[in-house]
Parts: sequence; C-alpha cells; structure tokens
Amino acid sequence: MSPIKILSVDDEAPMESMMKQFFRRKIRSGEYEFYFARNGVEGLDILKGTPDIDIILLDINMPEMDGLTMLAKVNEMQNPALRVIMVSAYGDLANIRQAMNSGAFDFVMKPINLADLSMTIEKAIEQINYVHESQKEHSQLESLKKDLTMARDIQQYFLPQMFPPFPEDSDRLDIYASMEAAKDIGGDFYDFFRIDDDHIAFVIGDVCGKGIPAALFMAVSRTIIRSKGAQCGTPGSCMTESNRLLEAYSADCMFVTVFYAIYNTKTGIVTYANAGHNPPHLLRNDGTVEELPRSNNIMLGVFDMTAFEEDSLQLESGDTLVMFTDGLTEAMNLDETEFGTGRLKMTLGGLVGKSSQQIIGGVRAAIKDFTDGAEQSDDITMLVVKRK
Repeated sequence: MSPIKILSVDDEAPMESMMKQFFRRKIRSGEYEFYFARNGVEGLDILKGTPDIDIILLDINMPEMDGLTMLAKVNEMQNPALRVIMVSAYGDLANIRQAMNSGAFDFVMKPINLADLSMTIEKAIEQINYVHESQKEHSQLESLKKDLTMARDIQQYFLPQMFPPFPEDSDRLDIYASMEAAKDIGGDFYDFFRIDDDHIAFVIGDVCGKGIPAALFMAVSRTIIRSKGAQCGTPGSCMTESNRLLEAYSADCMFVTVFYAIYNTKTGIVTYANAGHNPPHLLRNDGTVEELPRSNNIMLGVFDMTAFEEDSLQLESGDTLVMFTDGLTEAMNLDETEFGTGRLKMTLGGLVGKSSQQIIGGVRAAIKDFTDGAEQSDDITMLVVKRK
C-alpha cells in the first residue's frame, strides 16, 4: 500500500523536526511520507514535482506567498482527493473562515496539539480513501459503459441490416425490420434467411429479461434457430429441434418466445409455428387488421417437447404480416397505460398501402406520441413482410 504523502507548508523552522519526531513510527513503517516547505512558492514547487500529495498542512501567515493564496492555487489543480488542513494562530478566525469557505478540509490552531492534528489527518485519510474508491468505481463504470456500447454495436451488426435483403425477390416481396433496445443491449432479435429458391424463413424472438444475460441468450437462440432452420423442412420441426438444444443450454430458467415462419415466394403461403410469442397481425390490402390465432405451443428453453404445432395463412397481393415483440403493445405512457393491441390495430389500419419501412415508422411514431416522454421499459422489435 502506498504511503500517505503529507506536505507541511510553514515558515516556522521547528515545525519540521516536531512533525518528524511525533510521526516517527508512521514514517518508519511507511504509512506516512512527509515533505516540507517554508512558504507557498516552495509548496507549489513540491506539488508540481510530486502531484500525488494527499494532504497539505498549510499555514496561513507566511512570507512570499501566504496560505490563502496557495489554497487558491491548489484549488485550480482540481484534485478531488487532495485535502488541505489550515494551520493558524488562535484568534485568526476571519482567515480561517475564508479558508474553509474556499474549500479547506479542516483547521488546527497554533500552538499545535499534535494528538488533535493526528486525529484530523486520520479523518482526512478516510475522506481521501472514499474519493479514491469512488474514482475507481467511476472508472469501472466508464469501462463497463464502453463495453456495453461496443456490445450494442456488435449486437446491431449481428442482426440483418441490409434492406431489401433479397434483391432478386424485391419485385414481389417487401421486408423491413427494426430493434430498439430499452437498455444498451437487449434480448429481442429478428432474422430472415433463404432456405431455397422458393422459400424464405422469418423469425422474431424475445428473450426473458434484459441486459447482458438476455443479449447472450439471444445470440445463442438466433444462431441455433438459423442453423436448425437450414436443416429442418418445417417450422414445427425447427422449433422442436431448437427447443431441445436451448433447453439444454438454458441457465437460471431463461427462455425465449419465438415466431418462426417459412414464406413461399411463389404462392404467398406462410407456414408458421408460434412458440409462446405475441400473435402477429395481418394487415389486409382492404385495410382490415386480423390478429393471428394464439398458439398452444410453449416458449423455447423451458422443457423438452416432442413436437410444436404448425399453422398457415395466405398472403394475397398487398397483404402485410406484422410481427413484433411485447415491448410494443406493453409500451406505457406517463399514466402507466399500455399502448395495447387495440391502438396497434387502429394504427395499422391507417397504414394500408404503405411500404414495410413506412409501416414500422408509422407504428413507432404512434408509440412515441402515446408514451409522451415516458421511459422505455422493454425492447421494441418489429419485423414486417409485405407481399407486393
């Protein structure tokens, strides 16, 4: 442990020998390390050469530069851990008050009671240690914040960002997606990938919880589902195999809700399996909005299941499938009222004929207007697929 460095600035010659004699044991043990100056000018020179001084014992009345002037110079150094203890003759209360108002930590009177000075120094050391610990915690938080920012960037890069994702099908399929995390990083995800010339897979998921654990489980979930989606021929079998692996990897009762679908680019038929996720909404070309039936399937990662049920729907020209996580419908305003499926349906009904990107923009604008500055409490993710 480094010694506490104490600078005594006093024009009285006996001060140095008195300090060395009284604190000799702490000096020998390496607890204290003393420096001595006869005036403020010498004191500042020592501070420049030894910037890690912890405590200054500062006499007020000195030649060349008095203690109050030096105190002002010390304040300009902006060292939050440095503690200044003023030393002055009895009766000099006006200068002592000025020094205390200018940021001095404490004061002692001459002739100095060394036992009292020792207690004052120990009290200053407690404050110094507290400041150093706070600075250490602040540095750790800044480092963590930097790591989280990098993790957020990696997570965003992890999700598909190029639109349109399938240029060869852009004349008959319009896809757009967005993920807005409640914290630096989130547990929501979306994905899409081609299975063969005529089939494209879509997936949206929501991991329980938030922050780093949810983000890590999200990455594992997305990777497994994408891998099994390329191997399995149906949404049900993909969810079954993905669940088997996620149940084995799941820790601390983590799980993920998933809507996984396979879209036939020629026929417009969507075959899907819903693993405990919010039912997507279907915006028909005539402006009607339908909520897909709720599924009996459980979420992934809870326990092993033999099979997941499937269903299907037909996307006609101009129809749009809107997939989202519960952070959308559960977004709350300042009165803690949720946005809800009713407002979502009303909003979607007013976006008929719009592109997938415009639909997502319209819904996000409606949520922003509704929440009216309330803090976002959950990740909000949308994946929109429109048949042209």
